[in-house]
Amino acid sequence: MERFILPHGLGKITHMEEKKEESVSLFAQSADLIDCDPLEEIFALNLGDFLSEHLISDDLAKKISEKETDKTEGLKKQLSELISIYSKDKTLTILGFNSKEDYIIYSSIAKTIKEMAAVDACHIYLTKDNAGGFSDNNHDLILVGTSVKISGDLYSKNIGYKFNDDSIATKAFNERSTIELLESDLKKLKPIKTLDEDKATYCLCVPMKSSLDCVGVIVIQNYSYKEFEPDFIEMCEITADLFATSMAFQKEAEEAEKLINDKDADVADLQHLRAEITALIGDLGDEQQAFVENLAKAVDSRSHFKANYSRAVAELSVEICTALGLNEKTKDLVYYAALLRNIGKITLPVEIFDKKGTLTKEEWAKLYNHPNIGVNLLMSINFMAEVIPYIHYHKERWDGSGKEGLSGQSIPLGSRIIAIADAYCALTTERTYRKAMPIEKALQVLKEESGEKWDPMLIDTLIELKQAS
Repeated sequence: MERFILPHGLGKITHMEEKKEESVSLFAQSADLIDCDPLEEIFALNLGDFLSEHLISDDLAKKISEKETDKTEGLKKQLSELISIYSKDKTLTILGFNSKEDYIIYSSIAKTIKEMAAVDACHIYLTKDNAGGFSDNNHDLILVGTSVKISGDLYSKNIGYKFNDDSIATKAFNERSTIELLESDLKKLKPIKTLDEDKATYCLCVPMKSSLDCVGVIVIQNYSYKEFEPDFIEMCEITADLFATSMAFQKEAEEAEKLINDKDADVADLQHLRAEITALIGDLGDEQQAFVENLAKAVDSRSHFKANYSRAVAELSVEICTALGLNEKTKDLVYYAALLRNIGKITLPVEIFDKKGTLTKEEWAKLYNHPNIGVNLLMSINFMAEVIPYIHYHKERWDGSGKEGLSGQSIPLGSRIIAIADAYCALTTERTYRKAMPIEKALQVLKEESGEKWDPMLIDTLIELKQAS
């Protein structure tokens, strides 16, 4: 099942394009009105003010088309609505830094990737035109973040590459493709000793590219041989693309703001920018979905659950939502939250999850607090902000015995749904220390705990679903 949250008002685009030939509207027929612009009708229906077509004659449509100022203002309004969909407080805010102090976020990202991959080092480079505040750096690719501890001011060290340097970073950037190198090949390159690159025996370099541009590279290194799984490499590529597309969108949004405030803005420029921003929003939706689903795979790979366990929980959660008659937006949020409900696990050692003996107090504390770790991670991925409450409270219990003490209806409905789907999938999935429980037995166990751990109404819904299937 493929699911992703479409920005409000853009969900009809594909439908509208498919229907255009079947029933061409007055707006589509009037080349004077839309200047052969296929997006105009979409925005009229989805984002702008729309007048019923039966109220508009051909003559009136032509007169409207001749009002250039009206069209310009309409385009400006559409641009304003578009850039508000993925405004800086709703996306990965990684553009527009004007001082070196702001770049601490890149070192945080590098450290997070290092933790996720269990590798020795991660470095992030941006092109000079994407690295504001580095005008004194004489490189084309500038180091803006690293997981390696560096004494003193990182940015005063002027670390980076020229585009013609013989390095894996410049090669990946210039070729716009992911590159892996082993120790024998790395020895041929000049290492940056400040970053301990002379210790590296393996290197993975991923370009940060969008449909418009390549903005930098992410470099991952190991000091001992470790072959990366294709899923992890794909995760790195998706992460890099998501950053790059977010940056491209923010750049275009800044350009849109300038045109919106320009009294003499050209209609063609407005239309062109609107088309680019619309395409970027589509890319962001696809990349966000891929990012979340691959992040869930990474969490599963760090535990003893089988592959795609999180997807099974997410799909069952959506089935329960459907049975309850919940709307599509809620289903999407619950789906994402279910995929990421154990996101905190990704920053914890594998041995904690696979350990068969007694855990230490410190290990128990890490496990017990992992939802909070997950919330902190999600806070840096602002487009997922709406799913945070569902994740944060999915460990609560109906009788109020959970960590936060919420009980009954005070627990978010999405959290209650995910908790039940997770419990059912856990019982019916084989683990390293026990066999999978038969469906009827699992339902019986959940029913017995109904009213204590689980919402009784939702348990009944789950039982009806499983008995009907």
